[in-house]
Formats: sequence, C-alpha cells, structure tokens
Amino acid sequence: MVSWIIKMNENFITEIEIKHFKCFDDFKANGFKRVNLIGGKNNVGKTAFMEACYINLNGDEDNYIKAILQIIRQRDNFFVRNHSASFYQLFKMTFFYQTTLSKQYPKNLTHTINSNLNQTHFIFKEKLASIRIGYTINDRDFDENIEVNHFKEMIWNDNDVPFLNINNPIKLIRTIGLPNDAIVEHYSALQRIEKESFLDKELNKFDDNIIHFKIINNSPELNTKSSGYISLSQFGEGIKHLINIIISIYTSKNGCLFIDEIENGIHYTQLDRLWNIILTLSEALNCQIFATTHSKDCIDAYYRAYKKLAEKEIAYVILTRLKSGKIHAGLYDYELLENGIEQDHNDS
Repeated sequence: MVSWIIKMNENFITEIEIKHFKCFDDFKANGFKRVNLIGGKNNVGKTAFMEACYINLNGDEDNYIKAILQIIRQRDNFFVRNHSASFYQLFKMTFFYQTTLSKQYPKNLTHTINSNLNQTHFIFKEKLASIRIGYTINDRDFDENIEVNHFKEMIWNDNDVPFLNINNPIKLIRTIGLPNDAIVEHYSALQRIEKESFLDKELNKFDDNIIHFKIINNSPELNTKSSGYISLSQFGEGIKHLINIIISIYTSKNGCLFIDEIENGIHYTQLDRLWNIILTLSEALNCQIFATTHSKDCIDAYYRAYKKLAEKEIAYVILTRLKSGKIHAGLYDYELLENGIEQDHNDS
C-alpha cells in the first residue's frame, strides 16, 4: 500500500509523508515554507517528491486523473509512442515503488493519499481490452473502465490530452517548459489582469535588446531593438524559462507552482534577479513555490536574494540517499541556511 500524508498551514504544504511511491519507501519531512528550494544529487528523487505533492494537491474529481495523465505524458510520452509495453508497465514505472529486495510489484497498482485537504485512494488495473481506474476522494467513490484504444488517445493525441484547466492554481513546469499553446493561454490570463508590462520589464532586464513579448497569430514572439519581432523559439532556453515561470506564478495565485530544475538555461549572473522575481511574486500572489536544483550557484543566489529582501518564509531542503537506500530530507530555514552558507564561505 502507498500512503502519502500531507499537512498544510492554510493553503501551503508544511509536512509530508510518502510511502511506496517511486523511489520513496518511507519518507517524512516537515517545515516547508512559502518558497522552497529542493537540492540533492541527480536521481535522488527531487522530481518525484514534487510529483507526489502535485498529485495530492489536485485531489478532486475534476483534476485528479488529469494530473496523473499529465505526469505520464510529460515524463513518458516517448516511451508510450515507441514501445509496445502494457499500460500496467507504464503506470508501474511512472508511479509505483519497487522494493530492492523482491523486485516485485503487486498485481493491482494502488496508492493512498491523505492530507488535511483531501483523502484519496487510487487503483489501476489493466484488463484484456480495457483499463480499470478506481479512486476515492473524500469518501466519494469513482470507478470506470476505459477502452485501451481510447486511453491511448488520451495520452497520445495533442488535442485530446485532458491537461489541467488554466484556472486551476496548482501547476507544474518541467525542464522542457510549457508548449506554445499553454504559453498562449497563460499569457492571455496575464493580459486579463493587465500585467504584461511587468513581464516586459523583467525580460528587458535580462536582455536589454528585448522590447516586449507578444502573441502574434497564436505564436509567442519577442519584439527586439535589433531585428523586430522574432519567434520565441529562436531565443535561448533561459528567456523561455523566465517567461514560463512569471506567467505560471500569476496563474497560480493562491495555489502552488512546482518548477523542475529552476536554473535551466539561466546564466549564473542572472540567478539573483530570477530569485528576486520569484520571492516578490510569490508573496504578492500568495503562491507557494517548490523548485528543484543541483546548482550551487542557484543555492547561493537564493540565499542572497532572500537576505536582500529580508524574506523569512523560505526553506532549503536537501535530499540524500542513505546507505540503507532510504531517502532523507534535511530542511534548513532561513537562519540555518544563512549560517551554513556563511560557514562555507569562511572555510573556503
């Protein structure tokens, strides 16, 4: 059985327990703040940790299965399109913990998620020609059989994938970023609250050749001093990543935004500016942030930014794998992180 227990202070996650999910066998951590940076070595479980929180926060009838399908498509779309493995194998590899001793999975794939907001139970079983998905959300039971071919379409077809509604304030940004249609939709939400000028101002600070960002014929473009309008695809990953982050925080007001590899494409000299944006918007919009990194430059910039802003609602979480195979979370609040970084500088 898989059990996740998340306790929250108002709208924010403060504690989490994860059992038998992906790389987590029996994991606990507490002390999360409004802005949380997750560190640790590659493949230690940083992304899996965020996915556990993401699915739990989408624990309602409209978004629960959509959140699960979104993770499958974003993480395993290549596998689904190019391999003949069953959906049982796909779900097994994507979500469920495999013990190092038995190397065995249960016949039915299940997990249970409990939090102060939602109590959910999930079961997946692949039959001969259909998929059975059953789940319980806050004592309401749902059980449906989906034909295999229809289930494939739900994952494969770009137009049919039931991605989460733009109005849902729980969002996840992968390292590959948002697709163009999502950028268009998020930017439209930014226009409705007349915050385009903020985005333009921050883009210009990152690259003074940029005048402003526009959607032209449903395509994201940047107006530049040197060459006029240029497609966003012609710019580096850093500019696209910055746009993704800003528009996603605005559309996650009173919610939570998960950002994988936050430093992706951003030059180390711009990381202080990036964190200043995130910390400022997070407070203004009451948006909790979880972001992963494996960059010391990013951690140092995080420290400098929150110290400059006198921000105390921050935490740094470092995940480490113990010799036993269990994953341990060491959590530092603003004082502990400050002491640790200053000690590093004194020792160097």
